[in-house]
Parts: sequence; C-alpha cells; structure tokens
Amino acid sequence: MGGRTRRTVETVLTAVLVLAAASAPRAAVLMAQDEALALVFPEAQVETRTVVLRDDQVAAVEVESGVRMESKLFRYFVARRAGELLGYAVIDTHVVRTMSEALLVVLSPAGAIRRVLLLAFHEPPEYEPTTRWLEQFTGRDASTRRWRVGREVHGLTGATLTAHAVADALRKIVALHATVIHRTQEP
Repeated sequence: MGGRTRRTVETVLTAVLVLAAASAPRAAVLMAQDEALALVFPEAQVETRTVVLRDDQVAAVEVESGVRMESKLFRYFVARRAGELLGYAVIDTHVVRTMSEALLVVLSPAGAIRRVLLLAFHEPPEYEPTTRWLEQFTGRDASTRRWRVGREVHGLTGATLTAHAVADALRKIVALHATVIHRTQEP
C-alpha cells in the first residue's frame, strides 16, 4: 500500500472512530445522592428508612399507580429540621429505553410532589428530560390518579419513552407514599 493510500485509509478510520465516539450514548451522573439531599433539604437531618413491602402493599401500589413493582424493597428518606417534618425523598432508578435514569423525588409530608431532580441519565442526551418539563409534576399527589402522557402530562418531543418512564415512576412513588409512608410515619 502506497503512502498516499495509507494516509487516506488512516484518515477515514480516524473519522469513523471520531464519529462513533461522538454518537455513542454518554452515561451521565448529574448529582450524587448526598449532594441532592443537601440541596433539597438544606440544614436538615435526613434519615434513611428501608421497608420490605408486604404482598398486599405491593398489590395496592400496583393497582393505584398502574406500574409493576420490580422489588419489595423500598428505601426512602425522612427530613426534619428542629424536630419538624419537612418531607420525604425517594430515589427511583428505572430503565427508559435500554439504559437507566435516576430521579430524586421530593414529597411534602402529605405526599404531594414538591420537586423532581434528575440524578443520572444513561440514555443519549437528546432523550433527557429538561428541568422545565419535570416541573409540571410539582403539586401532583394521589388524588390525581392517572397521569397519561399526551393528556394530563405534556409529551417530551423526541423522547416519548422518557416521558412515559418518568410519569410511571412518579405515579409509583406517590402511590408508595399513600400506601406505605403515610401509614407508617409518626407525626
């Protein structure tokens, strides 16, 4: 192979590798758990609670949310400042398309969504939900039973699977609050 042909082949191979690397999905951890909890509950004491759900609790959450529970193990955080209950937080990790995303969902003591933070997103960046899109869930609680994408929930252009995955996760978390947290917490 001549020098010019070799350089052309090397140039083409380099271009292919650069394009492949640029188009490959980028795994992104946007915020660590401790950092996120400190952001949403500043200067608060945050306690971790872990519950193994009973079969009847799993069934109730699945009926209420319309989402299948993948595990009976449920972990959530309780935040207090000077003894006053500030609210709860739940981290939910789920598959969007073929890769995972992790959300931190902040709930009021009554179970309404106060805030949703994206902690990690491993799908291609064009499928990532924006902060503004996530804000539409603020104030939703168990009284709003179904949140269907395209009806009660705005779609996410070009990322329909993300929109469905987030809506499902949030319905499940609100149902977990109503079924588990609300019934087991002291005032």
